[in-house]
Amino acid sequence: MTAEMIIGMLLPFFGTTLGASCVFFMRKKKCAPVCAELPDGGNRMQRVLLGFAAGVMVAASVWSLLIPAIEMSEGGPVPAFLPPAVGFALGILFLLLLDHLIPHLHINEDAPEGPHSRLGRLSMLTLAVTLHNIPEGMAAGVVFAAVLSGKGGIQITDAYALAIGIAIQNFPEGAIISLPMKSSGGSKGKAFLCGALSGAVEPVAAIVTVLLSGLIVPVLPYLLAFAAGAMIYVVVEELVPESVKGASSDFGTIGFSIGFLIMMILDVALG
Repeated sequence: MTAEMIIGMLLPFFGTTLGASCVFFMRKKKCAPVCAELPDGGNRMQRVLLGFAAGVMVAASVWSLLIPAIEMSEGGPVPAFLPPAVGFALGILFLLLLDHLIPHLHINEDAPEGPHSRLGRLSMLTLAVTLHNIPEGMAAGVVFAAVLSGKGGIQITDAYALAIGIAIQNFPEGAIISLPMKSSGGSKGKAFLCGALSGAVEPVAAIVTVLLSGLIVPVLPYLLAFAAGAMIYVVVEELVPESVKGASSDFGTIGFSIGFLIMMILDVALG
């Protein structure tokens, strides 16, 4: 594993950390998220950002994960569609399982999901962000693992395109955790730390995925599709519903379109 690859796998975490650092640049009276109170009772800026994240993840799942998985499966002992289909289904099931096993709270929701817990609201919100950071870390790791294997025609620039796209959409996630914590009376340092730590799982998941895939190279198509399935689960289960909730649903749709376009351009330009 080269230094170039390690830096690439750390990029998503840097995006989250940069977003969390917003607490140091906001005045005390403006530590709540931008546009927190609007006539429709929603947060338009937050909807745009959630839609943006969803668009990035969908585009990354298609261009950076599923298409390479299909290409790597061609000429194998089974139909080319089978490894991606199986991996995708397993990724969905994996996130579904985590969703039921880990107590967490989605943005703008009052009722937590998962088993009963005495954790506070912010802790469960942090767990929700951490939960959907796992597939993002796995996605980055498995693409870098494919680069190491030399199979599927995946280049280091393809892996960096995915890592940069995830880092961009991680920026608002770090802010979503840190800013409300500061506005509720917490210190800037603690708010920043909580926001940054919510993204720490990504490089860990990426490095573990690379290490494991090095032992089982033949299943790389399954792993690529697995990461795609896990990411799509997060998009459909959380990001899209939150981005289009309420009267101003077009803000989430616009954010989704922008995120999808940027990720598609990154993948084609760097790929």
